[in-house]
Amino acid sequence: MKKLLLIVNQKSGRDRQKKLDALLSKYLDTKVFTYEIAFTGYQGHAVALAKSAASSGTDIVAAVGGDGSVNEVARGLLGTDTLLAVIPKGSGNGLARALKIPMNTRHSIEIINRQKVRRIDAGFANGHLFLSNAGVGFDSLIARLFAKNTGRGLINYARLVVDSLGKYRCKHYTLQANGMQMKEKAFFVAVANGDQFGYDFKIAPLAQLDDGRLDVCIMKPLGITGLGVVAVQALTGRLKRSRYAKWIYTDHITIARDEPLHWMQVDGDALPVENDKVTIHLQPKAISVIIP
Repeated sequence: MKKLLLIVNQKSGRDRQKKLDALLSKYLDTKVFTYEIAFTGYQGHAVALAKSAASSGTDIVAAVGGDGSVNEVARGLLGTDTLLAVIPKGSGNGLARALKIPMNTRHSIEIINRQKVRRIDAGFANGHLFLSNAGVGFDSLIARLFAKNTGRGLINYARLVVDSLGKYRCKHYTLQANGMQMKEKAFFVAVANGDQFGYDFKIAPLAQLDDGRLDVCIMKPLGITGLGVVAVQALTGRLKRSRYAKWIYTDHITIARDEPLHWMQVDGDALPVENDKVTIHLQPKAISVIIP
């Protein structure tokens, strides 16, 4: 029998465990798997739970949640042979969408039964793991505001974007990559391993999770009209040809700016920046994920 651990954010409540238990007993192949459910009690707990599970011989650890939860579980599994599974229960679910994992819980459980595996790259921003993307600028501001907001989902996210747009001032960045240095005034600089932020908003439509490169999107200053155009292009996978976007392809980039740089976002979570600089590199084929 193979051992499966499902890690669920404590904030999701015990009702989620009851529903999850019911679906697992019905759709998980119990001739192949035994399973346990663990709830997190604090930020970073999923890292410890995943690491402990891997060291005790657990075959698969499933993150039941959004990109932040997946990120924590992946951090615990780095350098181990334990497989990562994703049962999407977050807001944007960027990694799950990039991997074509269905949002339906029953179907994401059935994917675990088939045990098809893909090794994907991992990015590191100032040492912090990301699987989907990291960035500075407007996206890191929205990540901070969204974390403080009690409302979740696309509507609340979009409201924060629109409310913040008029007050935001674009910054001048210095980028070093591929042996070159460039200076750009940007709305944000997004460094993508996967193709999207979430909600099918494809910030890097050509990005592949296992291609050994980072797709860097330098977004030019935007007003409300430009934001609308970019949103449509991103949702339809056409941002690569946008006049608002400039691209760099690399496996290592350093980002600084003319004024203090205090925040970045990593897989949608806002993190403080030390020394006013973000250094990002890629580790190819770093983690094994169960996919459709």
